[in-house]
Amino acid sequence: MKILFIGDIVGRPGRDVIKTKIAELENRFSFDFVIANGENASHGKGLTEKNYDELCDSGVDFITLGNHYDNKFEIRRYIDQVDNLIRPINLIKPYPGCGTKLVDVNGILIRITNVLGSAFINEEVSSPYLAIKDVLDNEPLADIHIVDFHGESTSEKQCFANAIDGCVSAVIGTHTHVQTNDARILPKGTAFMCDVGMCGTLDSIIGFEKESVINKIVFGKQSRFDIPKSGDIMFNACLLDINENTGLCTKIIVINEVVKN
Repeated sequence: MKILFIGDIVGRPGRDVIKTKIAELENRFSFDFVIANGENASHGKGLTEKNYDELCDSGVDFITLGNHYDNKFEIRRYIDQVDNLIRPINLIKPYPGCGTKLVDVNGILIRITNVLGSAFINEEVSSPYLAIKDVLDNEPLADIHIVDFHGESTSEKQCFANAIDGCVSAVIGTHTHVQTNDARILPKGTAFMCDVGMCGTLDSIIGFEKESVINKIVFGKQSRFDIPKSGDIMFNACLLDINENTGLCTKIIVINEVVKN
């Protein structure tokens, strides 16, 4: 089975680019299922119901979140009403929705789990490893298991992936919006990538208007991160080729393309 995993979708540019790229890539690779991280899809923070519907209409089959899971308050109303959206599983405080789900794709059971890292992340979370171990020990088995590890630290992602190598099909990192050059199959068959990257404006800082980010990060000013209104758009993703019998990954292909705008 081939699964396309799309990096953090940042604002309207990110939403727009997947409308064309999913169809184009499907013709090229003939994949079976599409997962995307949508925690930045609504003006860079959170996911409104309108934008959730837009992503689904664009060809995304399943959506994961991250540290901005609660930035659009309305998600509390609709997350339990849909079956293809999850928030981080290891939140300590009670929150609607769940962090892992099982879906049937042409008779193949795919589990998707969303984990939030603990290093350099402001949200209060329990141990990512203990959270995934609980899923592996207590949830119904799946033929394929994809983990979105939403975290800041590359070393934390590496530790997590190697600790569960062979237990899941893939651990794909999200959150930094910067695609890493380390996609590989670990020794026991789990695909791993520290960060799959983003879908957003190329001439930006992690998808946001550069000056708005510089004002805050460099000069310490109060500044809202703005989404650029024009410019070429980056599309970052990876394609996972998974053996349906073993649940292990046989190939990971990195996708890093720019759409002229």
